[in-house]
Amino acid sequence: MGAPQIIRSPSGEELVVLPRAEYEALLERADHEAEDADDVAIYDARKAELAGGDVLPPEVSAAILRGDSRLKAIREWRDKTQLHLAFKTGIGQGYLSDLESGRRTGTPETIAKLAEALNVPVEWLS
Repeated sequence: MGAPQIIRSPSGEELVVLPRAEYEALLERADHEAEDADDVAIYDARKAELAGGDVLPPEVSAAILRGDSRLKAIREWRDKTQLHLAFKTGIGQGYLSDLESGRRTGTPETIAKLAEALNVPVEWLS
């Protein structure tokens, strides 16, 4: 394997140049990881169904497995912006951003407002 080459664009952005075979291998690995994440999400959904509990939709589970917070994954699944959710709940958009990033944790009342606004069980956000 050749070492990747780092170059700068005229605007100063760093770009990485690597052999095509390595690029294609990275794409293939990313496809496999996405497929694995989808499989895990489906497995979790079926397992929860058998247990009789509320289940996260596979899209939400897959987003969580890719690194999104549960709140962000559910908000995006519901096709809401942070601004819309902040307005609907009376929570500041900056505070909502902090909740999604894990910089802050919400009070039970805040979590309940978010769950209601997103029309999901509060347990999904706890």
